[in-house]
Amino acid sequence: MAQITSAGSLLRDALAAERPLQVVGTINAFTARMAAACGFKAIYISGGGLAANSLGVPDLGISTVDDVLIDIRRITDACPLPLLVDADTGWGGAFNIARTVKSFIKYGAAGMHIEDQVAAKRCGHRPGKEVVSKEEMIDRVKAAVDARTDDQFVIMARTDALAIEGMDKTIERAVACVEAGADMIFPEAMTELSMYKRFKDAVKVPILANITEFGHTPLYTRDELGSVGVDIVLHCCSAYRAMNAAALGIYQAIRRDGTQKNVIDRMQTREDLYKYLNYHSYEEKLDQLFAEGRGK
Repeated sequence: MAQITSAGSLLRDALAAERPLQVVGTINAFTARMAAACGFKAIYISGGGLAANSLGVPDLGISTVDDVLIDIRRITDACPLPLLVDADTGWGGAFNIARTVKSFIKYGAAGMHIEDQVAAKRCGHRPGKEVVSKEEMIDRVKAAVDARTDDQFVIMARTDALAIEGMDKTIERAVACVEAGADMIFPEAMTELSMYKRFKDAVKVPILANITEFGHTPLYTRDELGSVGVDIVLHCCSAYRAMNAAALGIYQAIRRDGTQKNVIDRMQTREDLYKYLNYHSYEEKLDQLFAEGRGK
């Protein structure tokens, strides 16, 4: 029997094959399919994106692990790409974190990042963030690592400490997380390109750069980030920001004009929708089944 490659292994393989690895946020199963069609090798679920788009609430620690599992399952059922998932603070203490890890693996995620903010977290690019102690973050990482049922599942430690404790203390936290078993490091809200090089030199494991719009991090290019040792370039929210802006424009036009005729050119065509869904293959299968049924 052929051995089944785990999702975590696929994410590690993608990282080995593409340097730096471009990862895009996919807010639902259909966008995941489009990302795959565009050639990306890995995809992502954003906690803030899920809160806004799946629940209609702000990114303030309101979503639950079960909310995230619903979207993980929908995406992994529809798309074969390895999926990295935002696990926020893990949704509780050591036992809750363990449940999160086991559930993510069961539902097909390839990896997760867990952060050092307090439970009542905020967006990483907003003021007023607070972080737990270094010791508590180490405990979170240890709980996640110990809970793995697949040792290839990626445990990434995210730190939001830069705005609170400064660069030296933030690097100290990240190194402690690696010593606790974290496979990779996600330093959030970096403000200078040189900061990534300092992180990479210190932690000596793969690091992720979150290049999100309208935040504290400049929109560095893939090549710029690769030149300072960044291993994963994440565009967590780009697609859904564009989708939401487009949807708002369509709603406003229909309400104003009483018709969608004036904005048809801004819509995905039925044929494009069908292409990314592989719709026609489903119809062909139906035709085949009906033909077999009639032949009996």
